[in-house]
Formats: sequence, structure tokens, C-alpha cells
Amino acid sequence: MPTKPAAFVSYLRVSTAKQGAKGLGIEAQRAAVETFAAQESASIAAEYVEVETGKGSDALERRPQLAAALAHARRLKAPVLVAKLCRLGRDVHFISGLMANRVPFVVTELGADADPFLLHLYASLAEKEREMISQRTKVALAAAKRAGRKLGTAGTPKAAARARAARSEQARKANATTRAVIAEIRRAGVTTLKAIAQELELRGVRTPAGRSTWAPAQVSRLLG
Repeated sequence: MPTKPAAFVSYLRVSTAKQGAKGLGIEAQRAAVETFAAQESASIAAEYVEVETGKGSDALERRPQLAAALAHARRLKAPVLVAKLCRLGRDVHFISGLMANRVPFVVTELGADADPFLLHLYASLAEKEREMISQRTKVALAAAKRAGRKLGTAGTPKAAARARAARSEQARKANATTRAVIAEIRRAGVTTLKAIAQELELRGVRTPAGRSTWAPAQVSRLLG
């Protein structure tokens, strides 16, 4: 009988700040993993938070906090704990790649004893759901076009405004993710700006400008 882990590394993710309305918000996920860990008589050794889409088989390259969580779990020889499988991703090849990393992960809604076959099955269902949502969106857009609605094209003022809003939202999401990471770092007892900057670099978190090195002043501006 496998030994129960003494600790987990938790990973929380939302695609947008509005996902909380669907029951997948950060606080709801945190409550789920903390309750599960308590039921398993285990602790949460570290928490990693991300605001990023889970779409695509290359999602790990766009999700530094997941990469950091996997690395931390590998060092501790502890599983990564998530509230729902879709918080890891909705692509079956991506999920399979995570399993090939030899870092076990536990999904609270499936239980600690879920075997690889069950995880693959649920990942396939999640991928199919994503494809169906995409198809429904395309059908709705085509219907709107046939009905004479102008959907906006690149180069128009409306499209330019949407592009600016999208860039602003992307920057806001990135900053929100970094602030959540800093909050977790502070909870671990790291409080000075210089030490926080060093920890962000160790975790592979990028600055708002996309650089890999942090200065204490950058941390101060982000928090201020």
C-alpha cells in the first residue's frame, strides 16, 4: 500500500479574473486543496498561483508558476495538488507530458488514489469540452455575421481599442499573478524587497517588461 504524502505543493490557476463566478476562483481552489490536505493529514509546503490560459500542449512554456511548482515538488519529492484537473490544463497531450515528468499530481475532486488511466480519461473529456466550446463560438460568430452584425476588423478604431484593452488586461493579469506570488513568498517569511526580488528570479517569474532579473525597486513599484 503506497505511503501517504506528508506534504503537497499546491497549484492554483484561473484563466481570467472573472472565473471566480464559475466556482473556479483562486479562493475556492485554495479552500479545496487545504481541506483535502487536512483530510489526508498532510501540510501545504508551498503554494503557486497563476493567471493564465490552460489551452495548448505548450502551456508549460507560458506558465512559469506551474514550472516552479513542479520543480519545488521534485525537490521535496511531494505531489502537486490541484483542485480540478482543468486547472492543470484541458489538453490531453499536455497532461500526459506532466505525467511523464515523474512528478505525481493529485486532483482533489478525483481523490488521492486516481490512477493514470482515470487521469487520461478525464483529460480527454476536458479537451473535448474545450473543442466543443470553440466550435460553438465559431457557429455563433458566423450566425451573427449572416444576420448583418459588424464584427469589427483589424485596423478599425473599434478593433484598435479592443487590442489595447486586451494588452492592458494581459498586463493586469501578469501583475496580479506576480502579486499573488509575492504574497506567498511573504507568507514563507521572506519580507525584504531584495530577498523577494531574488526569490522571484529563482522561481522564474518575469518582470512586467519580460526580463528575468528583478531589482528591489521593481518589486516596490509593483506593490505600490
